[in-house]
Amino acid sequence: MRLPRQFRTPRSEPPVPNGLAIATAWSWRFLIIAAAAAVVIFFVISLSFLVIPLLIAILIAGLVSPLAVFLRRHRWPGWLATLTTLITLLSVFGALVWLVVVEIVRDWPSLQRRTLIAFEDFIEFLAQSPLQLSESQVRDWFDSLVTEFDLGSGFLLSGALSIGSTAGSLLVGLGIALFALIFFIHDGDRIWRFMVNLLPRPARPAVAGASAHGWLTLTSFVKVQIFVAFVDAVGIGLGALFLQLPLVVLIFVAVFLGGFVPIVGAFVTGALAVFIALVYAGPGAALTMAIIVLAVQQLESQVLQPLVMGAAMRIHPLAVALAVAAGGYLGGIPGILFAVPIVAYLNVFIKYLANNQWVNDPLAMNFLAGPPLKVQK
Repeated sequence: MRLPRQFRTPRSEPPVPNGLAIATAWSWRFLIIAAAAAVVIFFVISLSFLVIPLLIAILIAGLVSPLAVFLRRHRWPGWLATLTTLITLLSVFGALVWLVVVEIVRDWPSLQRRTLIAFEDFIEFLAQSPLQLSESQVRDWFDSLVTEFDLGSGFLLSGALSIGSTAGSLLVGLGIALFALIFFIHDGDRIWRFMVNLLPRPARPAVAGASAHGWLTLTSFVKVQIFVAFVDAVGIGLGALFLQLPLVVLIFVAVFLGGFVPIVGAFVTGALAVFIALVYAGPGAALTMAIIVLAVQQLESQVLQPLVMGAAMRIHPLAVALAVAAGGYLGGIPGILFAVPIVAYLNVFIKYLANNQWVNDPLAMNFLAGPPLKVQK
């Protein structure tokens, strides 16, 4: 027989400090979020052969989709707008590759010859210097450096997200990226609506508005990155032209393409420009080229990044550096390439949901006003 409440002996429980209660409440929530993130990262790594081409297609779609939208607004058929956009993209990319190939083929023998001469002069300088190093000692030191820091052929393609180094893997990835890009340009809005409609109905407006604002940030990032890369390429290219160096077109295109890879791209392409100056014009020109590269990169980091890139991404430079480091650890060069746009997208997406900005937001309301998608059985 159960006693009435007034006759029960109250059970004594040890009091829990308020700080400990709050800490434990946050801790189990954090563990759940970390577990979910670990599962997502595991699947991304396992499907890297598919994820990397899709991310490349998304970035390119963010760049070229405004052209397709512009053509459709001027009453172009959808298929013709998509085809014209793809032809324009492939033409620009093909022109850049053609310029680089022509420049390399034309000056490759000269570059080989001057590189050997510069290396021999450098060995002779070391032998006559107080260090008195021989060629065999320099080679042994370089081999030990490569072995110590693991700078072999797999270094650039290292990381859990690397798609592979074989030509077959690259061709498969290119085919997936091109195939996905066609549908992102032609039918991206329907794909987006279909994905959002898979969510519960109350969550659709918030996710639709957050993803729309994240996409706007992503497209702004791509456009601003093109502008920043172009400024770097023009500045360093003009410096090479001022020093009357060969392979100016190669330097311009390399710096422009390297601008899309944060931190690493600027370092590698700047080193390429200094190396060409060293081989063809000597240490003085190489030092001048290094000063020009550093000046252009300082202009980018101190002026362009805060004024232009900061407004587009809305994230702190420290967050950019940490994201690049984490992306490089997980995915090598692909991780470095995608780290900043992913962080910029998530920053806008999470802030939008946390601040309930979807309420009375035209982008979210437009999604609700649009026709719902029905899956055909």
